[in-house]
Amino acid sequence: MTDSERQRGWVFFGLYLLVFPYLNAWVQRVLMGDGEPLVAEANVLYYSFLFALALLVFWTFLKRDFADLLDWLPENLFGIAVGLAGTLLLRHVLARIPLPVTDPVPCQYAAQLAIAPAPTLALTLLLIPVAEECLYRGLIFGSLRRYSLPLAYGVSVIGYALACVWRYAVEAGDPRYLLLAVLYLPVSAALTWCYDNGGSVWSAVALHAAINGCILMGVLR
Repeated sequence: MTDSERQRGWVFFGLYLLVFPYLNAWVQRVLMGDGEPLVAEANVLYYSFLFALALLVFWTFLKRDFADLLDWLPENLFGIAVGLAGTLLLRHVLARIPLPVTDPVPCQYAAQLAIAPAPTLALTLLLIPVAEECLYRGLIFGSLRRYSLPLAYGVSVIGYALACVWRYAVEAGDPRYLLLAVLYLPVSAALTWCYDNGGSVWSAVALHAAINGCILMGVLR
């Protein structure tokens, strides 16, 4: 990733965390009024915006990494396969931990798939993986790896696991939902290792899409 992409990326990441979610919620309230929100369609619009921004900010990085994906295809395919197998195994083990709250993501994905299959598939298999992998693996892990590999792994893995659940804690006003981050540590670790092993963010995007597909099919709960 070039220095200019990295600088633009940190601005994008700050807006992604602190501005865009609240702007999205405000836009939905204005458009829907008192009506029932169309969750899948609204999320598609939101992540389409993030997807477009990711392409704009990280275009050179994504283009170069696609060439790396093809040049190192066996290594990247190996990372995807091992990452998916490890995620399924470790998530199954961690799911046995008695937590005080239930993970809402699988039920949410299943409900959205039943109501709006096409938008949900676009959202979970393309838009979310590209936007999030550019930020959490390409930007955060890639930037910190230059200084310390353990630090890069720690921040990327723990940060993404918390990012998967923090909004449920905020929306419910219940910090116990943050404990669900332990269920997302295998996912986050697999995505980070996949990127580090294969050297292309596109392998992490593919693994992210595969994991989301497993959640949609009920294989991963």
